[in-house]
Amino acid sequence: MINNNGKGVSIVFPDGCYDGCRVLSESAIHDLGLDSVCRKLSDKVQEQNLILDVMSRICADPEVVRYRLDVFEDIYNNPAFRERMLEILDKIDFLRDYGSFRRDNEETSGTWDLVHRLEEIRDYIGYVEALQDCLGKADLKSKGLKDLMAYISGIYEDNGFKELKQDINNLKASTSNLKSVTVGINLNERFEAKEIGLISINGKPFTKSSVLENFTSRIAGRDNLNPDASWDGSSRFQPFTPDGSAVDRLAGMAKTKMMLQSPIFAMTLAHVSDNDMDREVTRHMDRVSDHMLSKTVKNLKEVLNKYVGLSIMNITALIPEFLYYVRWAEYIKRHRDNGFVFCKAKLLPASENGARMHAKGFYNLKLADFVEKADQIVENDLDFDAERNLYLLTGANRGGKTTITQAVGLLHVLAQGGIFVPAAQFGFTPVDCIFTHYPADEDKTLDYGRLGEECKRFKELFGQCTSESLLLLNETFSTTSFEEGFFIAKDAVRAILKKGTRCIYNTHMHKLAADIDSLNAESASEGARVKASSLVALSDGGQRSFKVKVAPPQGMSYARDIAQKYGVTYEMLLGGEKG
Repeated sequence: MINNNGKGVSIVFPDGCYDGCRVLSESAIHDLGLDSVCRKLSDKVQEQNLILDVMSRICADPEVVRYRLDVFEDIYNNPAFRERMLEILDKIDFLRDYGSFRRDNEETSGTWDLVHRLEEIRDYIGYVEALQDCLGKADLKSKGLKDLMAYISGIYEDNGFKELKQDINNLKASTSNLKSVTVGINLNERFEAKEIGLISINGKPFTKSSVLENFTSRIAGRDNLNPDASWDGSSRFQPFTPDGSAVDRLAGMAKTKMMLQSPIFAMTLAHVSDNDMDREVTRHMDRVSDHMLSKTVKNLKEVLNKYVGLSIMNITALIPEFLYYVRWAEYIKRHRDNGFVFCKAKLLPASENGARMHAKGFYNLKLADFVEKADQIVENDLDFDAERNLYLLTGANRGGKTTITQAVGLLHVLAQGGIFVPAAQFGFTPVDCIFTHYPADEDKTLDYGRLGEECKRFKELFGQCTSESLLLLNETFSTTSFEEGFFIAKDAVRAILKKGTRCIYNTHMHKLAADIDSLNAESASEGARVKASSLVALSDGGQRSFKVKVAPPQGMSYARDIAQKYGVTYEMLLGGEKG
């Protein structure tokens, strides 16, 4: 999809390659809900996969992130530009997939095939010109799209497309009116066919009588021999021209600007094989001419492929990247029109103890697709910095803890993909990857048991984390007794603090959050430079607010919720008995 060999141009990666990316795991993609989000962007499975492929490759380079953010802003702010670009790129893609560019050169190389190829190239050059015009007229500010404009112009100039287009137009023939070709044949001293060159393509057939008559008249007298190889158009053949004027020709190519400047026409001379060389001209002229013309056409097609093949592949490689940005632009435009808030992320300067994320008025993107009105969304604020690098998130059951945890992960994926984020403000330093640890399915715990599976998976994830990663834990170590879970979770938190990984640990273990001060003191003595903080999903009189706040845990609210859910409070139990 994206040019991985450093050639061409990319509007997703400044250097055109994936090097340095870490890929989200399938479980992380699912836990973040990224796969379901991508399905909302397009109803075409292929496009969904293309978008997911870009978003799942996490690049922590701030310059790459800035590059993407600026490109997306340009594309979002210029709707007419993005529609026109997709239209042109789609035509080029169709030409690549269904035109003769895909044909093997060993297929028939007849003149009709050549002219058809020339017509396709003329169309392709027209599309490149349209890309130049579209990019030139748009109000573009991003480096990525300015580089693209320079790249397209370079393709046009470096390949001599202006001259090539004029050369093709000068042939004045198409596949619909091709009737004959005029060729020039060089002879050796024994009057044997030595070489053949393509002179013109005509819309009117020759007749056998005129061929013989013309041949006889031209060799009848010594004075009729041409002193050089040029053709003055004075023969009795009547080649076709649209305006009825003298035939357009490519005679004397060795002396023309076309021959001097265009490598295409330097290849239009075919040499006869040794087997053909010893054949008598007068008996085998038709057969030799057909053979040599086929070779001439084949040589010319090979040169045309060299002209166009690489550039058409590089340009069509941009289509998935444009689709990626355009589908996101369309999606966000729809939601903004319905009152949802989005903003362009800002990169924060990297510092050892400085801010690593500042999110104001953010929400989970998935909610935008499931509520009728924007005012139904509950927005939250959250920061990552040295004092709050790990959050122990507690609160009422179904109070939005998982939704908040997922939202933070999506903010980073979107921002690092260059896309506007669902927030009023969002500043951050990029993460090198996002790891998630959510409860496993029952069928995945048969070998180790649920707790054993959780421990095994956590150890693997922790080993992949760095101080620049984001780790999202959802009810981790909750499948055992409180005492066992608390002991394991406490050690896990200490290890995360020592490594410095950004983390949200969504847990029902209120005691873990209540012991935050002792955890921080113990971790600091072990060399940790960051701290944990208690984050609470608030409830008011049993009503879920879906707001989070940095505060001490709210005691046994979680247990009370569970008891109420299953009817095992004192009142509910006795009430049921009386009933």
